[in-house]
Formats: sequence, structure tokens, C-alpha cells
Amino acid sequence: MAMETMIMPTMAEQAHTAVAAVALPSMMAVTHYMGLLMANQPWNILFFMAIPVILAEALTATEFFVAFRHDYTSPLRRVNKIIGISLGFYFTIIVAYLIATVVPSIIWRGPIDVISVFFYLIGFIPLLGIALLELGVIKKNASPDKHMVYHIGLLITFLVFAHIAMIFGMLNPTLFGYIG
Repeated sequence: MAMETMIMPTMAEQAHTAVAAVALPSMMAVTHYMGLLMANQPWNILFFMAIPVILAEALTATEFFVAFRHDYTSPLRRVNKIIGISLGFYFTIIVAYLIATVVPSIIWRGPIDVISVFFYLIGFIPLLGIALLELGVIKKNASPDKHMVYHIGLLITFLVFAHIAMIFGMLNPTLFGYIG
């Protein structure tokens, strides 16, 4: 193993290490969702949680103002569009990375673990939908009001998925029968 690899393992190696064995000091079992976020501090929490959440919150906040005012040509709408495209592609890349490097090595810790990881991973679907909507790849002939309805529907779908992932991700997997 090269010296630089020993000093600074790749994100894939760090994520795999997090999947292998993560437990709280009290030896409580944790989901792989939480294990990933707790490992490789502060980088995993930054890349897999903070950036997506900050962008999603910014998208939600700008969405309220744009939709409420029906102002589809303002600078705020342009910011909203940039955030939607950026978040959609960023999260799609994050999910592709996790599916390629982490998910294959997971030994599931019961249904709570499966639910938390599954809902985190499928969050890319509505976010990619927002990016494609903003780029005019889908629903390009929709009126501005209809466009906003699709946009808000996709954003709500992502928020529901993300909250399910977070709630189940924070539960102890032994609650649904996992014996670790």
C-alpha cells in the first residue's frame, strides 16, 4: 500500500470502513445511513448531508417566494433554477458513487437499515427530475404556473424521501429485530 493511501484513504475506502463496523460508545447498533455520516468526519457529513440539505433548503426557500409572487422572470427565480439544476446533478452523482462503492458491501441490519438507505438513495429521482425540468428536457411546453406545480411536487417528493431516510436512519436497527 502506498504511503499516501495509508495517510489519506479514498472516500470509497473510508465509506467502506464506515459500513464495516460502526457503533456508538454505548455499543448501540446504528444504521448504515448513520454509520456513513459518522465516519470520516467532517467530510462524509459535508458531502452526503450538509451540501444536499443546504441546497434543498435554499431551493425550498426560493420556491416559496417565486411561487407566491408568480414571478417567473426575477433574479430570485434564476437563483432557484441554478440551485435546482446543481442539486439535481450533485445528488445524482453522490447516489451513483454510493451505489458503486458502498451499497455492494452492505450487510443489512434489518428493515430499518434497508428503509433508511433505500429512501436516501431514491432521493435522486425527484431531484434529477427538477434538474431536467429546469433544463427543459421534460415538460418543456408547460406554462410557467404548471412548471412550478411540477417543480413543487418534485421538491415535496424529495423532502418526504429525505425525512423518511433521516427518521429511519436515526433509529436503532434492533427495534425491528436486528440482532448484531
